[in-house]
Amino acid sequence: MQQRLDADVIVIGSGIGGLVTATQLAVKGASVIVLERYLIAGGSGGYFERNGYHFDVGASMIFGFGDHGTTNLLTRALAAVHMQIETIPDPVQIHYHLPNNLEIEVHRDYEQFIQELGDRFPHEREGIRKFYDECWKIFNCLNAIELLSLEEWRYLMRVFFQNPFACLGLAAYLPQNVGDIARKYISDGELLQFIDMECYCWSVVPAERTPAINGGMVFSDRHYGGINYPKGGVGKIAEKLAEGLGKAGGEIRYGARVTEIIPKAKSEQQAIGVKLANGEILYAKKVVSNATRWDTFSNLLKSEPLPNSEKNWRSRYQQSPSFLSLHLGVEAAAIPEGAACHHILLEDWADMEKEQGTIFVSIPTLLDPSLAPTGYHIVHTFTPSWMQEWQDLSPAAYEEKKELAAKKLCDRLLAIFPKLEACLDYQEIGTPRSHRRFLGRSNGTYGPIPTGKPWGLLGMPFNRTSVPDLYCVGDSTFPGQGLNAVAFSGFACGHLVAATLGLV
Repeated sequence: MQQRLDADVIVIGSGIGGLVTATQLAVKGASVIVLERYLIAGGSGGYFERNGYHFDVGASMIFGFGDHGTTNLLTRALAAVHMQIETIPDPVQIHYHLPNNLEIEVHRDYEQFIQELGDRFPHEREGIRKFYDECWKIFNCLNAIELLSLEEWRYLMRVFFQNPFACLGLAAYLPQNVGDIARKYISDGELLQFIDMECYCWSVVPAERTPAINGGMVFSDRHYGGINYPKGGVGKIAEKLAEGLGKAGGEIRYGARVTEIIPKAKSEQQAIGVKLANGEILYAKKVVSNATRWDTFSNLLKSEPLPNSEKNWRSRYQQSPSFLSLHLGVEAAAIPEGAACHHILLEDWADMEKEQGTIFVSIPTLLDPSLAPTGYHIVHTFTPSWMQEWQDLSPAAYEEKKELAAKKLCDRLLAIFPKLEACLDYQEIGTPRSHRRFLGRSNGTYGPIPTGKPWGLLGMPFNRTSVPDLYCVGDSTFPGQGLNAVAFSGFACGHLVAATLGLV
């Protein structure tokens, strides 16, 4: 008897990786159902509203909205379903406030940034230029080819014959890390610490544990495509992708929490399925999980032993920390004239990777004032924090600890924004427990980080898994964390699944 199929592909989760996968498949003719446990799409790329403030769940420093090249993956993902978003260019990626009064702004203009960094480290001008220029070599290789699945042999053959030098260049950098390249050209200890922070602000690990290909992408695209904020907030990306998915014939079901993945039986006539919290079971030819690999293989594949491939991966990678997030609404007077949108604050280099050591700040209303009431700004402050710091607390102790942590963060921010406390209008605090609850991520993690020094990107898993017809997408697959990176994962996964369905 023929197995009932509810769709060609079921996607678990509507984070950006899942949405890009779904839209790429839908426009190729696949029937797609996306199952989202929450009430809106986006995951950590979502939003929430309070008292007239429109808060981004995650950071507002967005790559991938350029208008040329091939690395503008968010632009391309939206265009595939005939969607677009007005964006606002950010003239400065980050204003760093680091130990020893190291104040550096990463300007959109590459030469201006190189000049400012060289002024602080004049004895390293040549090394600075050589290091960042080598990052450009990596980026130019990426930007010369269409970024799809490295697991699909026909694509690999096509792209190699179209641009063999770019492919060979990328292959040479696959096993390398940013720290390997930086130390070829730079010897100043403080400057190397700065490059550690340049990596840590998006990879949550220092340069020696950050893949060179990822570094080349980030360090160059901020000057090429630039940082561009979506008008109306980061949540607009998921909203538009979801709208485009519907127009392409796909479907998103909200409030649909998947509790189990049901693997294919040994009979070839059986399909892979998913079970929802309400007991409903859906079947498809393929299932794509946008949950983390920890959630996918430890929580959703209940009856299956952990595959050896996952055991090996977990021996090389661990969960990154979650974040303590502080969403503030403040009077406009709290923010000095000419302030940058994004800031990073660290007082002691020894604290960079510690619990609540580095502070990240986004002020998206400097780019889009419509996100807050007239005369007010949003200040989204977040700092790495581990789940174990917030477990086994009584409700009263939990609330008290949140308030104390928020007060400590605000006190530290006074070094940048001395009027902040006096101008406070609204405050909401989120912990790793909040991220686990609302985003459905194991321990609230924001993705994997290597346990030791990795071989560049060679250790990251791709989309295919050892479970027949089950694929993974998102930040625990190649190439890793960040909205543009998970969009890359979505393009790759959509292409690979479409190829297995005979659609490309």
